Amino acid sequence: MSIASIRTAARQSVSGLPREFWWLWTSTLINRLGSFVATFLALYLTLDRGYSASYAGLVAALHGLGGVISSLGAGVMADRLGRRPTLLIAQVSTALSVALLGFMQQPATIAAVAFVAGMAANASRPAVQAMMADIVPAEDRVRAFALNYWAINVGFAFSSLAAGLIAEHSYLIGFLGEGVLTLVCALLVFWKLPESRPEPTDAAGAGAGGEPAVSLWTVLHDRRFMAVVGLSFLMAFIFMQHSVALPVAMGADGFSPGDYGTVIAVNGVLIVAVQIPVTRLLERRDPRALLTISALLAGYGFGLTAFAGSIGVYMLTVVVWTLAEVVNSPTQMGLVVRLSPSHGRGRYQGMYTMSWSVAALVAPLVGGAVIDRFGADVLWGICAVVGTVAAAGYWLLMRGLPTEAAEGAVAPGPAPKETEPAAA
Repeated sequence: MSIASIRTAARQSVSGLPREFWWLWTSTLINRLGSFVATFLALYLTLDRGYSASYAGLVAALHGLGGVISSLGAGVMADRLGRRPTLLIAQVSTALSVALLGFMQQPATIAAVAFVAGMAANASRPAVQAMMADIVPAEDRVRAFALNYWAINVGFAFSSLAAGLIAEHSYLIGFLGEGVLTLVCALLVFWKLPESRPEPTDAAGAGAGGEPAVSLWTVLHDRRFMAVVGLSFLMAFIFMQHSVALPVAMGADGFSPGDYGTVIAVNGVLIVAVQIPVTRLLERRDPRALLTISALLAGYGFGLTAFAGSIGVYMLTVVVWTLAEVVNSPTQMGLVVRLSPSHGRGRYQGMYTMSWSVAALVAPLVGGAVIDRFGADVLWGICAVVGTVAAAGYWLLMRGLPTEAAEGAVAPGPAPKETEPAAA
């Protein structure tokens, strides 16, 4: 491929998106460049502060639990207060709480502030996703979500490297640095991003365009959407095994932490390298087939880990499930938007975000318990089974779902009556 063709493909991948999207994209990139607490919290507590691994695990769990709780609350805020105020509140709260965490001395206060920091950090996600759906035309949303996901991974890759260097000198600098960069995100939102929320519901309960009002009860009764949330949890459960189960299994096989670092680096490098071109290639493809294939790749990618005995084979398994991640993330986000009414996107995105937050809590616990009791190979077999179940679920769920072209340019609600959505 010539340099000219590469430039043309790159221009086509980023062209045509609203200016507001790029400010939101920039905010995401800056936020991820400052990621420190979630990455190095366990090392900070055990190596720098001298606490036990059990206490570090408890604090990490509380940080994750805060994210679970805030997912739904932030989604409601995004619909009631607006996307912009929710983002400002979440980012300012995150900046203050992570900076404060670096000064906490007592175990109880560390745990409490970590819980608040987890709530604040996760609260921005439903608002970001809802705003992105608001401002990007339907035909460009999959590409927009892919570009945003690419920014997340680029930022995380650089922040992990920088945070490792910073941690060698001072963990406090890392906490304060994340606080400052998150505050920069809040200022960027304040100065550059207008409110994108559709007109709020009127007194009679009608939303924008005369659609019925949306509550959390509406979301819970949307059977097709809640099925997507359940499938999202299964996919997240599989992907989350890379953070605890994979390094534990590699350690049991005699590999070093450096070996694990080399293997898992393939994930970030591959996402950065192929996310945009792959999305460009697949954005007009059948989402039913893409989600089904991605579930099989995820399940059997981790399943293949049972046969890994060398660094090269471990890297190959990472390539397989990373391709699943590349395909699944933007496609599933596009499906979530299609099933969400415009005036209820915050609540719907909050419920979707919660599926990943719950998986972040459950997956390490289940993975560790299975490895301790039955061995890692059993866990990898379970991943293959879960991936197969998710693939079947996607295939059945999307039977009869209209194509985006048939639905029109505006993503519709889940059904004419949200309390009685069409079920697969």
